Amino acid sequence: MAEEKQTLNFIEQIIEEDLKTTHTKESLYFRFPPEPNGYLHIGHASSICLNFGLGLKYNAPVNLRFDDTNPAKEEQRFVEAIKKDVQWLGYSWAKECYASDYFEQLYLWALTLIKDGKAYVDSQSSEEIAQQKGTPTQAGVAGPYRDRSVEENLTLFEQMKTGEAPQGAHVLRAKIDLKSTNMLMRDPVIYRTLHTSHHRTGTKWKIFPMYDWTHGESDYIEQISHSFCTLEFLPHRELYDWFLDQLVEGSKLRPKQREFARRNLSHTLVSKRKLARLVQEGVVASWDDPRMPTISGLRRRGYTPDAIKNFAQGIGVGKRDNLIDVSRLEFSVREDLNKKANRVMAVLDPVKVTITNYPQDQTEWLEAENNQEDPSAGSRQVPFSKELYIEREDFREEANKKFFRLKLGKEVRLKNAYIIKAESCEKDPEGNITEIFCTYDPKSKSGSGTQESLRKVKGTLHWVAINKAVEVEVRLYDRLFTDPSPDTHKDKDFMDFLNPNSLQVVTAYGEPSLGDLKIEDTVQFQRLGYFTVDLQSTKEKKVFNRTVGLRDSWAKLT
Repeated sequence: MAEEKQTLNFIEQIIEEDLKTTHTKESLYFRFPPEPNGYLHIGHASSICLNFGLGLKYNAPVNLRFDDTNPAKEEQRFVEAIKKDVQWLGYSWAKECYASDYFEQLYLWALTLIKDGKAYVDSQSSEEIAQQKGTPTQAGVAGPYRDRSVEENLTLFEQMKTGEAPQGAHVLRAKIDLKSTNMLMRDPVIYRTLHTSHHRTGTKWKIFPMYDWTHGESDYIEQISHSFCTLEFLPHRELYDWFLDQLVEGSKLRPKQREFARRNLSHTLVSKRKLARLVQEGVVASWDDPRMPTISGLRRRGYTPDAIKNFAQGIGVGKRDNLIDVSRLEFSVREDLNKKANRVMAVLDPVKVTITNYPQDQTEWLEAENNQEDPSAGSRQVPFSKELYIEREDFREEANKKFFRLKLGKEVRLKNAYIIKAESCEKDPEGNITEIFCTYDPKSKSGSGTQESLRKVKGTLHWVAINKAVEVEVRLYDRLFTDPSPDTHKDKDFMDFLNPNSLQVVTAYGEPSLGDLKIEDTVQFQRLGYFTVDLQSTKEKKVFNRTVGLRDSWAKLT
């Protein structure tokens, strides 16, 4: 039977068409070009998966290129974080490149533009330049410096380069078309002066190239075949091509820019500027706070590389921007962790249970499967004793027939253990239940093979033996924003939609195996969700982050 032909996305279709005309498989070359001015987020993850995924599909190299042309905002720590994120996702790059590697070549090409009458130094203010460029419906007009002589332009540009010219006194602009319907073609700025130390080049350079000048030329230097950008760069393509028209030599490969749509995530922000504000104003603790949509934050929360890659593949590559519900990302990590995460028992809101007919000083070790989805995961021993913790919400004095947990006069099974029956309870002066007294059926032990062990009861609860319990801190993370699109409201600030319950911290009790877990280990707290050991854990005290619940708790709210 013939294999079913896999449907290609439109990006792959572009490459396949080019392979029939202008390219060979050997000429394919891709890149991922982040700016090191913050941490990568889930939107970048989709771009990483696209570009490196194409590299794997076509057995083509992929460069990791840092667009480091703005020393005022870029730092080496962001470079290191980005490299760690790409590697954590499971990708390797052919070359580690930096736009700053090309400063000398970009400068020499800029000199050529000036000498050819295609660039000039403009001494207007940014406000004057904006006014002079006109509007989308009104053509621009020539500024007072557009016709400076080549000699004067070269002199002024040299003063910009050496720092002799004050910061902000001049910019270098390409001389293209002030009447173009594309505002970006109306003599765009290609160099500005910044008297700021660069994280790689120090104070050597006082002029720094703009993105549009740097991007295509860097692609050309690296002989990138296909430069894939998000949709907001579609208007930039004309300028990308114009710059290449001035440079392409002979048989050298000409890069091709093509655009794909952003996949925005609901209840989330992916603007570095706004994410930085959350950090600066103390809304979150850091860039890797588990509520952040950064790859570092997702990793710390317990998301896996496979979950993120499966999510990116599932939402695909489109031509129109759209909003993806965050529940799809949560589903992806649930599906992945269901296969991989060992099951353990922990109680987050404990109430004491005393089994009155169980021996006072006895501790029994019971067999428990680690993961029923993975037989190779084996089993572990769980202690059982007279005094236990169960979840407070799992007991009611009285309840209707649809309540299948513990209630007075009724039975439930304790997971991997025995059937118990609630006989009575004690309360404090405020009416809060402080202790539940139960009896157990000693012949109902799970897996014992007795007739009583096969007896069916409708409810099964998780529990923890008090005498062997491990005290842990649990951080219950939830969505950071209550609104699906917090940054699209013209009359409100995105901070107005912060979820006041995005983090709750509780003291919980777990079975002894929790003490053996290491940082970034992820387990399923049975009946509660998936939890990951946080990097702030110590040998004395474990800290767990809730990765995701077992089901979508927001579905009923929308």
